[in-house]
Amino acid sequence: MSIVFFGTPSFAVPSLAALLKSGETVSLVVTQSDKAKGRGHALAAPPVKTAALEEGLPVLQPLRMKDRSFLDTLASLKPECIAVVAYGKILPKEILEIPRLGCINVHASLLPKYRGAAPISWAIIGGEEKTGVTTMHMDEGLDTGPVLLAREVAIGREDTAGSLGVTLSELGAALLVETIRRVRDGSLIPHAQSGEATFAPPLKKEDGLIDWERSAAKISNFVRGMNPWPVAHCRLGEETLRILKAVPLPGAGRPGVIEQADVRDLVVGTGDGLLSIIELQPPGKRPMSAAAFLQGRRLLKGHTLR
Repeated sequence: MSIVFFGTPSFAVPSLAALLKSGETVSLVVTQSDKAKGRGHALAAPPVKTAALEEGLPVLQPLRMKDRSFLDTLASLKPECIAVVAYGKILPKEILEIPRLGCINVHASLLPKYRGAAPISWAIIGGEEKTGVTTMHMDEGLDTGPVLLAREVAIGREDTAGSLGVTLSELGAALLVETIRRVRDGSLIPHAQSGEATFAPPLKKEDGLIDWERSAAKISNFVRGMNPWPVAHCRLGEETLRILKAVPLPGAGRPGVIEQADVRDLVVGTGDGLLSIIELQPPGKRPMSAAAFLQGRRLLKGHTLR
């Protein structure tokens, strides 16, 4: 029996690889359209498309989920199940009803917490100490389907959305293979989600602006959750500084005001506590340490970040 795989970003690539390694037959890969990237706006294929083509798998990139020819193609394959990993669109009823074993989704949170497009970032921003991966049978809602399996992991103090995403992508890949095997043999019974639902909406570039009125601990979590995208940022005069790593310190200062700027340390006041900026990126430059940034700059105590 065949599986159709829906996925788009690098997070989904380990799941596709795991299915193939386990001996599953992937008859089709569905991913989103190529996107313009970089200064030249050249079209770039999604990571899942690249991985699929390297394995010789057929790929479709439908513009509309309800396109008749696309639906007919899916139905003609008679897939046993559809595996969905970070595809990026909600599947309509017409697709959900095609596979015999249903559509199985890998979601990077412990549902019903952090339903939505950016669960990894929002879990870190929210100061969670743990998160995980959930597989579920999809329904027409936003990550509301019955749970199949879930695995928990701790969020490290230095984890970013990028590093945690790598961990969860590998965990999700293994969980997807186990889920399909156990759904197929009837040993896995779905159960309704329980507990309070929270949401993880998509992130936009402007969401990365730092609010210095928040506490140093919350800003530190915010910086980690926004890395690698859209990246936490602030303004210093006419410059936009991207803040890549920062840690809270005890003490008090005025929100957004530089309280220490010497050869090694760049410390900023917040609404509660101090924030030491460890790594940042000025416009047109590579990421650098605070010490490297301070070299040759007349950055004085009392300057304000906005």
